Amino acid sequence: MARRIHLEELRTLNDLELAHKLSEAKEELFNLRFQLATGQLDNTARIPQVRREIARVSSLIREREIAAAEALEKTRS
Repeated sequence: MARRIHLEELRTLNDLELAHKLSEAKEELFNLRFQLATGQLDNTARIPQVRREIARVSSLIREREIAAAEALEKTRS
């Protein structure tokens, strides 16, 4: 079972590692939903945990995109 990822840990990762974490979490969510549909899922609480993990990683990626755009805008001014 995968462990929860905290925001402090995510902030130490680079962009490529974050993208990898996001794809892993999306794949895990897909597998969990598949297991749920086939009646094989034991821990249903894992689904919202993975959804939150996806939201955390996505938010951090977007935060970095905005910061990069703002930095670019400052250099143009």
